[in-house]
Parts: sequence; structure tokens; C-alpha cells
Amino acid sequence: MNYAKIIGTGSYLPRKVLSNKDLEQLVETSDEWISSRTGIHSRRIASTHETVTSMAEIAAQHALKMAQLEPNQIDLIIVATCTPENFFPSTACLLQHRLKIPDCIAFDMSAACSGFVYALATAEQYIRSGAAKQALVVGSEIMSRVMDWKDRNTCVLFGDGAGAVLLTQANEPGIIDSQLGASGTEKDLLTLPTGLYDDAAYVRMNGREVFKMAVEAMTNSVRHLVEENGLTVQDIDWIIPHQANIRIIKAILTRLNFPMDRAIMTIHEQGNTSGASIPLALDQGIRDHRIQPGQHLLLEAFGGGFTWGGILLKY
Repeated sequence: MNYAKIIGTGSYLPRKVLSNKDLEQLVETSDEWISSRTGIHSRRIASTHETVTSMAEIAAQHALKMAQLEPNQIDLIIVATCTPENFFPSTACLLQHRLKIPDCIAFDMSAACSGFVYALATAEQYIRSGAAKQALVVGSEIMSRVMDWKDRNTCVLFGDGAGAVLLTQANEPGIIDSQLGASGTEKDLLTLPTGLYDDAAYVRMNGREVFKMAVEAMTNSVRHLVEENGLTVQDIDWIIPHQANIRIIKAILTRLNFPMDRAIMTIHEQGNTSGASIPLALDQGIRDHRIQPGQHLLLEAFGGGFTWGGILLKY
């Protein structure tokens, strides 16, 4: 049987740092208000010349270097983003061109903050089926360009960045299992219009309701994955949650009786980078050597749609 195994990770963060103190000059808020409610102290903001594709390219190059692969060895690219520069061509096709890959499968995944988990689960199925041997999965977002900078309920939360993962075909897991879900019933609680039918193409969110749904869905996803695979929560070495809000993460870990110091956290310096948050945190945990070969990891996300999902893997 074919399995999918992670052999490389990479990330990119724009150079510009926007602190909570900076935001005090833009909107009615304060450093104390933001940090106490969200855990965020600063976030990165893309420059005018940067794009979702240019950030994805840098993250991908770092992942290729770690994996010791050449771009032409990749036969599948999936980019998770809700902030592409085009409806088409896809960011994945633009990334394929930048990496000078002559021919491969390439498409984008749209599942908001759950996009990377959806994309990684999809890539794993391609590898299991034998349709791909090496897959590049990227989460890249420029959330700063879809913010209403007068809305303190949203603009203080989000940041920009890109993270990438390379998967290869292996004889043993790798990715052990995935669980994905969605509920369009709550579609109006977290939205980003295209601007085609609504002039206000900005993120809108009912924070209270999103909080409740996120905690419930992500907690249940973790429990499902460990139980279905004969494990307990305590068998997990690291949980890598979507970096949405420190209160959401704490609520989930409390319900699971899982220690905070075994969750990879980037939210304090990066904010919510949507589909990029999990690969950014994964790359950081691998590069600072907290994550070690043979350890069990659980990736967990929740986003607009609503969408949610988790991936259980052995690094």
C-alpha cells in the first residue's frame, strides 16, 4: 500500500511587522484589549509588490531544499488560499510556472482557514491512489488586503504569510488518517464576499458564534481521529492548531486535557494567517527541533463555510 510522508517544510513571512501599538493609530482599540482577547501581539503585512504566489514560491523553495528535491520531481501542486490574485489562472498554476515545472497537476483549494488541512488530505489521497508520487501543498494568504481597517472585530486578528509541505510516496505512514467536515447552514457567520455582487469585499465575522462552533468542531475532530486509530489524546506528541484565537485554542486543549506546552503556537507574533497558519507553525516546530522523527502530530483547523478538519500523522 502507498502512504504519504512529509519530507520537507518551508515558510515565508513578510518583513513588515504591524504591532498592536501600531493598530491603536488605525482603529479604536488597545494593545491590552487585543492581546488579552486574542493572544496576538503583532502580525506580518505583505508589501505592495508581494503576492500570494510570490510568498508561496519562497515557502516552496525552502521546503524543496529541506526535502532535497528538484521542482521537476513534483507531480501535484495544491495551494490553499482564500485571497488569490486571480479567480483563474489558479495560484497553483502560477506557482508551477514560477518553479519552472513543465507539467503537473495543479489546482487551488478554497476552504478558508481549513484550506490547508483540506489540501493536505486531498494530496494524501492522490499519493495513496498512485496518481502522484511527490506533492507540494502550500497555504498562502494576504489577509491584510481583505480587511476593513475600521472594523476592530476583524482587522486586529489577521496577518499574512505562506507555509509549504512536501509529501512523498512511502511504504509506511506518514499521514495516518484525516477527518473533514462542513456545514453551510452557518454560512453567514464568517464571510468574505468576492466583490462581484457586493462592494464590501471584506471579512465579516460573528465572533461569539464562531468561537462556539470552532471549539466544538475541533475538539470532536481530535477525539474522532485518536479513537478511530486506537490511540488516546495523550499519545499525541504535538497538536498544531489553526492559529485563530488563543482563547479558542485554550478551550479546546482544556476539553481534551492536553497541555498547552505541547501545542505549537505562533499566534502571538503572526496572528491568524488563515490557510497558512498550520504549515507556518509546522515548519517552525520542525526547524526548532521540537518536532522529532517518529512523533505523532495532530493538525486541526476551523474556518468559514463552516469547514473544519484534522489530520493525524507520524512525522
